[in-house]
Amino acid sequence: MTSHSTTEFVVTPGGRLEGEVTVSGAKNSVLKLMAATTMASGTHTLYNVPDIFDVEVMCRLLESMGATTNRRPGVVEITVGELTPVAPFELVEQMRASTAVLGPLLARFGHAELGIPGGDDFGHRPIDMHLSGLETLGATFTSSADGVVGEAPDLMGGDVLLAFPSVGATENIMMAAVMAKGTTRIENAAREPEIADLASMLNKMGARITGSGSSTITIEGVTELEAVTHRVIPDRIQAATFLAAVGVAGGEVLLREARYDHMDMVCQKVGEMGLRTSPDRNGIWAMGPGRLNSVDLQTLPYPGVATDYKPFLVALLAVADGTAIVTENLFAGRFRYVDELVTMGANIRTDGNHAIVRGVERLRGARVKSHDIRAGAALVVAALGADGETIVIDDGHVSRGYPDLAGDLRALGASVETRPAS
Repeated sequence: MTSHSTTEFVVTPGGRLEGEVTVSGAKNSVLKLMAATTMASGTHTLYNVPDIFDVEVMCRLLESMGATTNRRPGVVEITVGELTPVAPFELVEQMRASTAVLGPLLARFGHAELGIPGGDDFGHRPIDMHLSGLETLGATFTSSADGVVGEAPDLMGGDVLLAFPSVGATENIMMAAVMAKGTTRIENAAREPEIADLASMLNKMGARITGSGSSTITIEGVTELEAVTHRVIPDRIQAATFLAAVGVAGGEVLLREARYDHMDMVCQKVGEMGLRTSPDRNGIWAMGPGRLNSVDLQTLPYPGVATDYKPFLVALLAVADGTAIVTENLFAGRFRYVDELVTMGANIRTDGNHAIVRGVERLRGARVKSHDIRAGAALVVAALGADGETIVIDDGHVSRGYPDLAGDLRALGASVETRPAS
């Protein structure tokens, strides 16, 4: 387990990528599944758990409330008995996904205390939508400088219309609604595969959820849940990272465990650029024929192109043939890594929520800095298409989302090493 410390990725250009790599369990799913375990006493077992820093933080968060956790490679066991419904600020501020305990704690205990959410540094992402949705079910909140205290002695089902299909808000409201009296309908719900994974586990626990994966989710409240065993879906964002690596370096790779049905739109986009992909019974097959062509793209809620894919796609466009316009529709401040790509010789200009990317034939090696998980990984990918040595200084971001990015790329033939920052 890599600790949350500053490391350097040292990348030197090599040949094409060949072979296979196994995509680990989804970071954006496992953390919410772990939060859901607080709703039922007993021992829950999760399989296909990625060995990443954020899982460690979530284990510590659950332990701080009174659960016990036991980890071995690919597996985490969480035993839930008496819990204290307080999520300590110092743990919550390390990881935004810890807000996912709010709904479950209110559902089970009628009370929850939560620190201010932290996590990646790309603009302001308040949890207002989570709170207003939970208020529709009867919760009340008081905010302080330290965080939020929620009271919900009697959650009642209700109709929640989300102003935006927020993944976190959909998850929190869905989990709270599972134990509310009566029926809850979430309209304009997020449709991500991670939502369906959470609903699948909750239904095994005894919940009655229908419609997950669509924009209307219906939940019939139940009075109690039981501990279960569940396998985490594969990480589609990690899979997209390897797709982009094949696009930049060229080659032919099998992404084991990756699910094509979760990645239709991004596979279609890279297909328009000239990267060939197809579903394989073991995952996704991908072939990079050489230099790709530019295409315009915009980020949209699922099933559109995810904002988390964008840094990889921009890295691809930086060395593609032609000019592309990239539009960010979801988050302000998600173009910070562009300055780093420009340092590497990319020709990119940003204007508000747009980036104009004029592809160059090769980037050049440089010292660059990662600002968040995906940006850090995207800079490593971009370095595969640079002349000379690139050093990506990473302040512990990448280990929050990738068990061993350097090792996985090395297994495909790339020259990527890590070392403590000098």
